[in-house]
Amino acid sequence: MGSPLLEVKDLRVSFATREGRVEAVNGLSFAVAPGRTMALLGESGSGKSVAAQAIMGVLDTPPARITAGSIRFEGQELVGLPEKQYRSLRGEKLAMIFQDALSALNPVLSVGTQIAEMFRVHRDLGRKQARAAALEAMAEVRIPAAAARFDDFPHQFSGGMRQRIIIAMMIALSPKVLIADEPTTALDVTVQAQIMELLARLQRELGTSLILISHDLGVVADVADDVTVMYAGRAMEQGTVADVYRRSANPYTRGLLESVPSLQAPGGRLPVIPGRPPSPSSTPTGCAFHPRCALAQQRCSDSAPALVAVAPEHLSRCWFAEEVLSGD
Repeated sequence: MGSPLLEVKDLRVSFATREGRVEAVNGLSFAVAPGRTMALLGESGSGKSVAAQAIMGVLDTPPARITAGSIRFEGQELVGLPEKQYRSLRGEKLAMIFQDALSALNPVLSVGTQIAEMFRVHRDLGRKQARAAALEAMAEVRIPAAAARFDDFPHQFSGGMRQRIIIAMMIALSPKVLIADEPTTALDVTVQAQIMELLARLQRELGTSLILISHDLGVVADVADDVTVMYAGRAMEQGTVADVYRRSANPYTRGLLESVPSLQAPGGRLPVIPGRPPSPSSTPTGCAFHPRCALAQQRCSDSAPALVAVAPEHLSRCWFAEEVLSGD
């Protein structure tokens, strides 16, 4: 995989609540190599988006706070970095596509103005030069009649077009790491495919590393190189997509994969993972997944397993990882 461009080690993020501080990210570690796609996969509430916001330095503080761990980009430590220095990295080196394009865009500024602002702030371009660069970015993401729509406002675009505008803003400065947080949420299947194809093309052309946050296993299988499966703020399994999908070594990952409809076995009821993910304020002791796990034994509630190697570059957090693998 080569040397990591971005490396997260033992990251812990907590939130202040009336009940005290609760951990939304609990010891997360992963690395992203240049030009590769890392998917953060898991159910809602697993800590994926909080981890991404921590990387971008955009956590609401308070109530959120990074309590431990390291985030290194090109060898530079980002935890504790002054806001002025962090601001210079955003857009220029690190960029993020948020779930809801409409709320991520300023409703009272035209889309062209918002894209051009990236070039004015980070490239110190004049108004005319920034406009030309913004139009080029809009054309790059296939916005029809870009010049005619430069002065339109976000509400005048469809959901898919708004997502393209966000992508145009985020790739305008050719960042080295792009975080896409559920970039196809609320879009129809055809538009989803177009957006993912667009991201893949831009990644190939720019050489950008992509962190894809998703709960869609099909999308992850299509575009990701590596995957980190998260649950209750922790990595439950990590490895290449091929290893994790074909030889998963964690009951939680198995449960997710088995719940996906298959064309080879149409009809009937899909298997489901019983129960629901725990609240960060009441995470079970031991392995956080044990109340929902069919393999759980006393050991699972007594102590938490470590994330250990089950094969080269394939890790699993489960006391019975070897047994899960041998069940293939």
